[in-house]
Amino acid sequence: MKRLGSQNLIIVGAGIGGLSAAIYLRRKGFQVTVFEQNERVGGRASLLEREGFRFDTGPSLLNYPWVFEQLFKDAGRSLSDYLELLPIDPSITFRWVDGTKFTLSSDLPRLLEECERLEPGCSSSLFAFLRDAELKYQLTFEKLVSRNVDSPWRWFGQLRASELFRLSLWRSLDGELKRFFKNRQLREALGSYGMYLGGSPFDLPGIFSILSYGELAYGLWLPRGGVYRLIEGIEKLAREMGIEIRTNCQVRTIVVENGGVRGVELDDGSRHSSKIVISNVDLPTTNLQLLASTNGIKKGANKQAAKTKMTPAVITFYWGVHGSVPGLGHHTIFLPQDCSAAFRELFELKRIPQELPFYVSVPSAADPELAPKGDTTMFVLVPVPLLSELPDTDWEIEAQKIKAKVLATLLRYGVALDPAQIAVEERYTPATWQRRFGLFDGSAFGSAHTISQVGPFRSRNFSADIAGLFYVGASTTPGTGMPMVVLSGRLVAERILGSVS
Repeated sequence: MKRLGSQNLIIVGAGIGGLSAAIYLRRKGFQVTVFEQNERVGGRASLLEREGFRFDTGPSLLNYPWVFEQLFKDAGRSLSDYLELLPIDPSITFRWVDGTKFTLSSDLPRLLEECERLEPGCSSSLFAFLRDAELKYQLTFEKLVSRNVDSPWRWFGQLRASELFRLSLWRSLDGELKRFFKNRQLREALGSYGMYLGGSPFDLPGIFSILSYGELAYGLWLPRGGVYRLIEGIEKLAREMGIEIRTNCQVRTIVVENGGVRGVELDDGSRHSSKIVISNVDLPTTNLQLLASTNGIKKGANKQAAKTKMTPAVITFYWGVHGSVPGLGHHTIFLPQDCSAAFRELFELKRIPQELPFYVSVPSAADPELAPKGDTTMFVLVPVPLLSELPDTDWEIEAQKIKAKVLATLLRYGVALDPAQIAVEERYTPATWQRRFGLFDGSAFGSAHTISQVGPFRSRNFSADIAGLFYVGASTTPGTGMPMVVLSGRLVAERILGSVS
């Protein structure tokens, strides 16, 4: 990677990753300008406000709060001065058609009681699982995802042989859970996180048992006023530090000359110069749409995009409901009776599962201010195949079909939601996500976390072809999810600081 000499830089996109990178680089003295095409910052973690209802468009809960606390601490501030975090416990309830319920909690006696109810006598196995996952979690954050390492040998070389063995990279997530739990539904609940990493628990590596552990150990949280309060807090911090953020400014092209970045050109034709540009737009979208074809890397970008496995797309519904909706907590995941069949339909057969897995969040259950008095704010997310996997789909029609299925499923579970109660409805299809936020192929969470797309095998946060072009966000290192994207901002900042003469 060529050494750079510029002390001003441009960031394309004011998602969490872009804002994180801006804060770390501003702290080191860079003049930072961020261009955001939408009216709000935050990327997919945006906000809808309709008739007194306040909806978070993306993440509905905050996990790993220490990552966000560290971001503010590194900027010389305190997270608690910018927002209040409400604990959500019990956190998530899983439900199956046969009437089985299973609720996660960071309260250990309550968690033990729930696990024993599904699998009598499993308390010792639960403790063994928590100890094992804790070690994986510590190794992952202390030695793997927190550093820029491009060589697989160096990446794995940071671990002792015993530590590498403990990560269970060769064993599936479901296989890893089978080491501790016999009950199928308990394993399905703890393995369901894999769906949002771009694979099923029967395919993804066992290291991802850290996902359920991380939420149990550090809890799940809701900023008072909704997740977007976190985004507003980060934006406020960035502006206080002197970072220039321009919303409603769409970048048309990243300007490249003589093999290096020279700035950006906006839709209005204006040019802004810099020898360093960070793109917070999805990495494949950046390479395919923001780089002019004359740069000579289009063929390589197409090839890379074609071989990159993406996480699934989603259809999301934002419902403002008159009155209450009994039978739902803050966060409920509805799983099919045959999870393996549903995952096979979604990930292998590339079709919408007959029996939908989906989740429902009711943030107003924890924070009544998110809805008019006595009413309910609801968020529904349904994973579906990518746009390219269902090329002839009319997504507006499909969304109506899925809405009917969701309502019918809720009724079957005893959750009576009369469609007439839905006073406000917004929905985002995969096409909406692609259009509004530049999500490649409509993928909701960025590139998948298969074994060939983690660590040094994941798309790097700099361009090997264009000097001064860097990437941040869910499709580059270290991965998807709000905490990982914040870390992505720190990692790309470190990469740039190591390149500036």
